[in-house]
Amino acid sequence: MTKREKLVEFLEERYRKRTPRSAKLFKRAQDVLVRGGSHSVRIFRPYPFFLRRAGGPFVEDVDGHSYIDYWQGHYANILGHNPVLLREALEKMGAEGASLHTGFENEIQIALAGRLLGLLGWKDHRVRFTTSGTLATMYAVMLAQGRTGREFVLKVAGGWHGASPVLLKGVKYGERGFEHGESAGVLPPVLRHTLLTRFNDPEDLDRILRKKGDKIACFIVEPFLGAGGFLPATRAYLEAARRLCDRHGTLLILDEIISGFRFAPTGLQALYGIEPDLATFGKAIGGGHAVAAVMGKREILECTDGRSAAGRRVMFEGGTFSSHAQYMRAGLAMLGILSGRRRTIYPKLAALGEKMRRGIEAAFAAEGIEVRCTGEPGDAIGGSSLYMVNFPLKPHPFDSAEDVANPALCDVELKEDILKPALMIEGVHVVHGGGAISAAHEAGHIEKTLEAYAETARLFRKYLR
Repeated sequence: MTKREKLVEFLEERYRKRTPRSAKLFKRAQDVLVRGGSHSVRIFRPYPFFLRRAGGPFVEDVDGHSYIDYWQGHYANILGHNPVLLREALEKMGAEGASLHTGFENEIQIALAGRLLGLLGWKDHRVRFTTSGTLATMYAVMLAQGRTGREFVLKVAGGWHGASPVLLKGVKYGERGFEHGESAGVLPPVLRHTLLTRFNDPEDLDRILRKKGDKIACFIVEPFLGAGGFLPATRAYLEAARRLCDRHGTLLILDEIISGFRFAPTGLQALYGIEPDLATFGKAIGGGHAVAAVMGKREILECTDGRSAAGRRVMFEGGTFSSHAQYMRAGLAMLGILSGRRRTIYPKLAALGEKMRRGIEAAFAAEGIEVRCTGEPGDAIGGSSLYMVNFPLKPHPFDSAEDVANPALCDVELKEDILKPALMIEGVHVVHGGGAISAAHEAGHIEKTLEAYAETARLFRKYLR
């Protein structure tokens, strides 16, 4: 047995002793649910803990253990779990008997759409709501293809835009790098129409658009790469993307499902000074509810009424629960809080994010282990509350998903599979080695978290050095 295998065995044994009730629930779950759950990212080895309650920065499992949580609802809960501010705002709005779905249009969606457009500074633009980031990006790509009549889609290698078939390519690093499909059931003809480019590489973007620009409907990109490594786009890269897309008649889609309202009470597009043709938002804008939006130029959104260049309607219906009245109220309340308290919330998040990143690097350095935290704000963002821990195998820049996900450059297994249980035993819950700091986290929570990382660093030195 290798030292690494001994460490994994030690961690699993300690975790199992702490979580017997979760173990029993997981056994029951496996009898009725695929792999024991409904979202693969939430299921980890040897089994996930099951939640009893959540509040602020904390979650508590059914065995009574409390964790400082940085997953925060897939990074959606920027105010923390079940925030009092949001609950009070919703109570003031009143449910008006519409807490359950009706299937009719409601007035509150007008207010939320108007608030979103106002915060982005958009005038002759339109909004259509749906219920998840996957649906929002899927519809955005459909709108681009319907508007242009073109067949190809260009995305960033390592970028995750949800599970719509045309975007399920080039997400995880494999034997051929990112050049592969991610899922069975997505047919090869679909994947052949999805092209990949390297993040933060304007020369590569230029090369691809020169070669096939007249056939590419859209370039979809996160201005802050999420699952691909918590990496910000450079200002020069997004400016080049806007310029090159204009040159080739390709629509620019900014996927702001994670980044929207995370760094400021607007999209990152406002901080970069880049106006996309379409943008997608989700997570934070729903106030803990299933809200996502596709926003953009009126003439593109009107393709949903059959006004595309090809004269065919884009079937963007949003889903049964789109614009649910209570979801719309939650979103309106959340955006009101974020915009009204922008001078306190965002500087606090930025300061805590910086403290976390520097503290983690120092904790591992003290044990002779090199760590590089991504999540830095870059050259256009004032501060960042996101962080991801990486274990570089050799010095190299961190500019694109390849720099984070290539196992020849970083110890991906240590980050993804071993760091998580080590931290859980210390009372901290992370995903991809880190996560998102919320407004509910305080300096004391960060200090306790850094103590957990320091203890983990000592454990790693004991077993792995």
